[in-house]
Amino acid sequence: MTLNIRTLLRATAVAAVVGAGSYAAVPAFAAEMTVEVGGAPMYPSKNIIENAVNSKDHTTLVAAVKAAGLVETLQGDGPFTVFAPVNAAFEKLPDGTVETLLKPENKEQLTTILTCHVVAADAMSDAIMGMIKDDNGAHTVETLGGCKLDAKMDGEKITLTDENGNVATVTIADVKQSNGVIHVIDTVLLPKMG
Repeated sequence: MTLNIRTLLRATAVAAVVGAGSYAAVPAFAAEMTVEVGGAPMYPSKNIIENAVNSKDHTTLVAAVKAAGLVETLQGDGPFTVFAPVNAAFEKLPDGTVETLLKPENKEQLTTILTCHVVAADAMSDAIMGMIKDDNGAHTVETLGGCKLDAKMDGEKITLTDENGNVATVTIADVKQSNGVIHVIDTVLLPKMG
């Protein structure tokens, strides 16, 4: 695989942000770039946090992960499947919700919501689609936060429905990470209310 100058420059810029120690690895991880998310290349050799912090579409999610104290967890060995809501997904929540959740006194609730987006497995989309098919069109996914999500197909896209009826669509699937996979979604999934 040949690298063009733009790819190499972009990789160099990412390396400079991540840290001087990563600079030497630029050619190695530039060659394994998979997809761009939020205008940033995602590298399979980097963990979920190392990649997510570079996506301009996931700044709210990254802030929430930091506020909940989950950075170290999501940098761990995993494997994890993360259904990662974009900023616009958080903007669909009622006004003031995100600001309230980011307050230190709401850390437990925020942690529950975030872990409702994480599964203790490395589940690529073909595996999820296979489970949906095997379960006659709907497969229940249990998350680390104790939420049960119904995975279904909407045409060729995977959807996830939370226990409140909120439906998220996977808009970018199979963003491979060193400790799992990210699937970008368009709606925040919530634990059962009341």
